[in-house]
Amino acid sequence: MPRAPHRLRKTSKHELGRLVILIRTCSRRPAVPHLLYVLNFLFLLMLSGCGARRPIADRRQPPPAQPTETPAGTADTAKRSTNVPEPPSTPPAAAPSSKRNKPAIAPAPSGYTENGNASWYGVPFHGRRASNGEIYDMYKLTAAHRTLPFETMVRVTNMNNGKSTVVRITDRGPFVDNRIIDLSLAAAREVDSVGPGVVPVRVEVLSAGIDPTSGFFTVQVGAFRERANAERLRDRLNASYSPIFIQQYDSPDGMLYRVRVGKISGEDSAHQFSDQLRTREGFTPFVTRLDEGTATGGIR
Repeated sequence: MPRAPHRLRKTSKHELGRLVILIRTCSRRPAVPHLLYVLNFLFLLMLSGCGARRPIADRRQPPPAQPTETPAGTADTAKRSTNVPEPPSTPPAAAPSSKRNKPAIAPAPSGYTENGNASWYGVPFHGRRASNGEIYDMYKLTAAHRTLPFETMVRVTNMNNGKSTVVRITDRGPFVDNRIIDLSLAAAREVDSVGPGVVPVRVEVLSAGIDPTSGFFTVQVGAFRERANAERLRDRLNASYSPIFIQQYDSPDGMLYRVRVGKISGEDSAHQFSDQLRTREGFTPFVTRLDEGTATGGIR
């Protein structure tokens, strides 16, 4: 009997038994048909062996999609988390949608703009209570102003480079001559005023429905570390002016006692009174708002 082909897969004992029976059966028949039966059987075994070697499916996941870019307004939203919504004074006209669907900033109400110098403040005021009662965070877009109502939204433009930012008034100050607004560190960074320290700016009121010049105001004429000095000035002025307040302010550098004169209705009248005090008494006065609930005008 001819040899079986060499390249056969390994067969089981059961299959070998069947092969032996088949060969024995075929040996009783003519040689040629027997040989054909054996070859056919071996061929079927080879096919079954090849069929068992199927390729393993590729289970690799497709490469992950690239992360999407952070939306343009996300950083601003985080910094402006304490912002107060600006109610529109009139229904806005329909405008073509921008690529990022960012609402346009309403124009400043006519009649209130202010030009002067802006400074900025950070440490050691960071984490201390501001004049409106909240904790000052130098990384939020806020500012201190002597007369604008708390929560007023204003646009501040650096006149040296044209850069601008929108801030919320939360504090009182600066009580330094020839400055009109004190920016937070975050706001100063947006208009590139951190390095210079003091820059010329334009301040525009954006909040609708308010009159920045209405309300009661007072005039600060001095600030002292010793309460006795503040009381002496108060007693001297009592003969000519009334009322006179001594406001106690816990500054980062220690306690200060501020002497403030008058309770004047309207900012224009307060500035006129301030000019009189400058001329008659030789003071460097500051007009500041008398905020509701604090007859002495806040804590900063």
